[in-house]
Amino acid sequence: MDKAYMWDLTTLYKDDNAWREALGGVDEKITAVSAFQGKLTDADHVLAYFKADTDLSLLLSDLFCYASLRRSEDTRAADAQAMYAQIYGKYVQAVSATAFAEPEILALPEETLKSLTDDPKLKDYRYLLVKLLRDKPHTLTADEEKLLASFGEVFSAPQQIAENLQDADLLFDPAKDSDGKEHEVTGPGYIPLQMSSDRTLRENSFRSYYKSYREHINTFAATYSGAVKCAAAEAAARHYGSSREMSQAGEHIPASVYDNLIETVRAHMPAMYRYVRLRKEMLHLDELHYYDLYAPLISGNEKRYTYEEAQQMVLDAVAPLGETYGSTVRRAFRDRWIDVYPNKGKSGGAYSSGTYDSNPFILTNFSGTLDAVSTIAHEMGHSMHTYLANHTQPPYYAEYTLFVAEVASTVNENLLIENLLSKTTDPLERLRLLNQYLEAFKGTVYRQTMFAEFEMKAHRMAEHGEALTPAALNALYKGLTADYFGPDLVLDDEVQYEWARIPHFYRPFYVYKYATGYSTAVALSEGIRTEGKPAVDRYLGFLSMGGSRDPLDELKYAGVDLTTPAPVDTALRKFEAVVAEAEELAKKIR
Repeated sequence: MDKAYMWDLTTLYKDDNAWREALGGVDEKITAVSAFQGKLTDADHVLAYFKADTDLSLLLSDLFCYASLRRSEDTRAADAQAMYAQIYGKYVQAVSATAFAEPEILALPEETLKSLTDDPKLKDYRYLLVKLLRDKPHTLTADEEKLLASFGEVFSAPQQIAENLQDADLLFDPAKDSDGKEHEVTGPGYIPLQMSSDRTLRENSFRSYYKSYREHINTFAATYSGAVKCAAAEAAARHYGSSREMSQAGEHIPASVYDNLIETVRAHMPAMYRYVRLRKEMLHLDELHYYDLYAPLISGNEKRYTYEEAQQMVLDAVAPLGETYGSTVRRAFRDRWIDVYPNKGKSGGAYSSGTYDSNPFILTNFSGTLDAVSTIAHEMGHSMHTYLANHTQPPYYAEYTLFVAEVASTVNENLLIENLLSKTTDPLERLRLLNQYLEAFKGTVYRQTMFAEFEMKAHRMAEHGEALTPAALNALYKGLTADYFGPDLVLDDEVQYEWARIPHFYRPFYVYKYATGYSTAVALSEGIRTEGKPAVDRYLGFLSMGGSRDPLDELKYAGVDLTTPAPVDTALRKFEAVVAEAEELAKKIR
């Protein structure tokens, strides 16, 4: 692979040996933090502890990030796997060693706790203390917290087993196209095959892909059941009513936000059914199957873009966000923050990562499609959110919560599509772009809400003592698919296995944040396009907040209130408008 298209990790560590040398300093910092046990009784010691803990966290973050990125380069590489295992072990050791701190502080008398939050010496840490006090009913004794922390690697085992199975061990039969030519089927390459205009190739790759998942469905059910049980066990130990309550409490998100999302999306199901029906008509099919859901609405070769063209498209899209934002994006492209192309053993999908001490890093598997360009815009949104927060906030407030993590990424996606739409009146080209827009809504609002409902019901089943067998999980998923996509979609037998390939299910109650994030992004991107500088200033201010406020308060600053159904409802009305335009264009083309 040409190094120009690979990320440059030397901004973290010069090489693996430098990483190993830095790893040797972890124990000393763990010892320094551990020395505060039994001493967190006054502002001076609490302040010193916070500083020592931040110092340890920064080192662990750098080490963990580098090892994770190296492992992503080639999941088969033994050295990278060993590095990842080493730092994961150190991370668990550090969590165990610092487990005393929260319960020790919370065990102080109420008057002392109040004096700490009001003490001028701790004014920079006041929000940390407020969040800590909020968790008091769910914080265990020091010994119990240490014991729970020691199970960190055990609790993560289901996810790691599933990841290794998917990324390294799962094999797929090649798929033939309509000319009889064989195509390799891989995890990262599956969706591009499903986006092919060759229906034979789509069907054969679909059958091949889920054949392998069906053959391993018992293992996937066991790993997912294990992950759900781990979450339920921790929730019970921490005196939460459910694993969902525990997950949302961490970000101070009321259950109503989750429930409003599902209820509002279900109220807009007819719009999705219209889109599914439009697909069936545009593709001239008697039956629309699951392997037709990603096919382009316009026949003929899909336009392809070089990586260099993709860079310029992203820069044009984010131009409304100002020169400073744009210059940082140009720097990301120039200074190799991105690992661009698929490679053997490379992790599938895409993500943004990084640390307080480094620039962000982006992994993609660029294929040249418009969707691949959109993925770069998406991950660049994550990276810019991280960059602005890191350059505005102190380290202990820089990391934004998962609840707002998908906002910046989706704003960039929307700005990309709207920019491209503004440059064309050609019906065919507009319909191609609207197809991309509709797919973003389908994948980020409807599908992620469907995933959220699946996850909610699966966890509820486990908490009620029901076994998460392959049959139970398959039936749950297939039933929800029928609900969300409607009567015009043929539910192939393979559909029931799709839940097994969703990695985010191992991060309990994360997926709903994609849908709330997209809904927020629709409101923000529309404001940026129509209102201009005032909306841009609010948005950049929001990105710069990091984790210095509760996420719902940060979003309110930006102009969106997710404690009401309004943002999701507004976003889905936009979806309805896009469907309506696509329907009209389809009539003209036909």
